[in-house]
Amino acid sequence: MDLVSSQICKTGDIGIYNNLFGGKLLAWLDEAGGTYSASVCCTPYMITLKMDEVVFKKPVKVNDHIRIYGEVNRMGNSSLTINLEARRFNFSSHKEELVCSTTITFVRIDEYGQAVPIAEEIRNKYKNLKK
Repeated sequence: MDLVSSQICKTGDIGIYNNLFGGKLLAWLDEAGGTYSASVCCTPYMITLKMDEVVFKKPVKVNDHIRIYGEVNRMGNSSLTINLEARRFNFSSHKEELVCSTTITFVRIDEYGQAVPIAEEIRNKYKNLKK
């Protein structure tokens, strides 16, 4: 998986029980996935179509460093599905611990918001992925 983004959990990100608010982490995943899909598809015009199940496995506390990793799971004609993982990084041990994972599908659009094909050379690069 590729390192896509990193975040520091701040006081303003905390919800009840002194843990990172889940909606904040979902926003981080969506933003990281969007920028990753735009990079893979060589276009800034990618929108979120669907986010699969997210299971929050570990809490995130203030000052925790979160790294978000991504990889292409499936490439369609105008859509791209990626796997994402959020991992808590420990600076002392240099170890990472899985916080949550999900799969998000993005669609390439034109300036009118209509789905358009991803460039053929990009689709060909990922044609051998499992469907």
